[in-house]
Amino acid sequence: MKVAVTSQGSVLSSELDPRFGRAKYFVVVDTESGEFSAHDNGTNLEAAHGAGVQAAQDVVRLGAEAVITGNLGPKAADGLRAAGVKVYRQTWGTVRDAIEQFNEGRLPEISDAGGV
Repeated sequence: MKVAVTSQGSVLSSELDPRFGRAKYFVVVDTESGEFSAHDNGTNLEAAHGAGVQAAQDVVRLGAEAVITGNLGPKAADGLRAAGVKVYRQTWGTVRDAIEQFNEGRLPEISDAGGV
């Protein structure tokens, strides 16, 4: 499964970025192979508005089936949900920590955009 993690850097040891639309990077990890790639989110980081919606579209284009982040807005949540992408909450640690927690089934799924 491909999982996109909001990150402050481009490697597995990078700290998680708790923001979705304005995260510095999305690190997409293949949980089966362990391979990963980093995608700069600079365009959305500087956007005046609509960063979450555009970031959701970007994550879908990257082929992610799940997202790990701290917070996201209702429009971004709706966009991800419409594309069948599940969202999980994690607010601390590194990308590697988040993937480990995900693989162990320890992350809560964000299912209500009002609660994000």
